[in-house]
Amino acid sequence: MTTILLTIHIIIALALVGTVLLQRNEGGGLGIGGSSGGGFMTARGTANLLTRTTAILAALFFATSIGLAILAGAGSEQTSIVDEVLSSTATPAPASEPSGPAVPTGN
Repeated sequence: MTTILLTIHIIIALALVGTVLLQRNEGGGLGIGGSSGGGFMTARGTANLLTRTTAILAALFFATSIGLAILAGAGSEQTSIVDEVLSSTATPAPASEPSGPAVPTGN
């Protein structure tokens, strides 16, 4: 499931980048949808289509991002760092031997 969602996420990301690059900015951009009078779509129609497409792809990108985040956290146990610290301090330290010189026990 994660692999499928990740593949879809990458495809959406590439489509989103391409759609943003096709849009015209104030300086003319890539020259797509130039100032010619004829053609399939007018400049305004092209801008509306690209804006709508960008919004849809952005929404899908966020949805797949949230889905991947949920899937990434679904397989792990929920642990608290406070619980880990408390459990490590609650265990007694091993008894240490005296560090002085050895005393002979008699002969």
